[in-house]
Amino acid sequence: MNNIDKIKSLPIWTGPIEISPLEGGITNFNYLVKDSGKDSVVRMGSDIPEHLVYRSNEILVSKAAFEIGVSPELIYNEPGILVLDYIKSTTLEPITIRKNLERIIPIVKKIHHSIPNKLSGQPSIFWVFYVIKYYSNFLLKNKSTHSSLISDLLSKSNKLQELSSPREIVFGHNDLLAANFLDDGSKIWVIDWEYGGFNDPLFDIGGLASNNDFDLDMENLALEMYFDKKPSKELIIKYNAMKTASLLRETMWSMVSEITSKLDFSYADYTSENLSKFRDSFENL
Repeated sequence: MNNIDKIKSLPIWTGPIEISPLEGGITNFNYLVKDSGKDSVVRMGSDIPEHLVYRSNEILVSKAAFEIGVSPELIYNEPGILVLDYIKSTTLEPITIRKNLERIIPIVKKIHHSIPNKLSGQPSIFWVFYVIKYYSNFLLKNKSTHSSLISDLLSKSNKLQELSSPREIVFGHNDLLAANFLDDGSKIWVIDWEYGGFNDPLFDIGGLASNNDFDLDMENLALEMYFDKKPSKELIIKYNAMKTASLLRETMWSMVSEITSKLDFSYADYTSENLSKFRDSFENL
């Protein structure tokens, strides 16, 4: 059964439905469904063990994120399918992330500190340095074209882990791309919780910065807004290490996706782009 037929077969619709694909995803297939005047988003994607993505965790976190008021409601789920309330909105881009930093940082803080209070079940731990080792093993086992880089990348990862210690632990989104922020005109929403898990807050802040082209002044402003004080030299060292680790994780995520993903997306170009960013960031630690 193809995706469209699967959507049509869901038991939640009240009448004839209209289905149209949504563009922009680089992990899942997403569709807008119009059903008797109500719009929903259908996300189609199974567990992705090579990325440590398990939909049971995404469901758990999505429900908690809705409860704290930062994410659309999860209406229905079954294996491989999530149906969420559709928010009429504009998807943010790096330039609009930068323009809305004062609105976004409080949302990130709310995610970090409020979601654990609403979780019901066992959530994931997203420990970036474990994820990097996991990806490394996968790439070597599957004879990636990037295998010759792995030893050096692991050595650099170990250095980043040293520089970023000791650390605080919060509940992170762990994938703060611009495309995961929606602005309905009065409120900014956060979507896509498949990587949600406990992590260092600096990973999310660093990922937000590296994914959205922050300059040095904006990075310092983001840290000051998050911690309510000017960042110390020690904090900046730890932040730069975690930002660089987020770039390494994004690079290796793409390397793995080059092997496994069936989506029509140029993962090779994405790998090259993020590997270049990672190398620049590491050289400037």
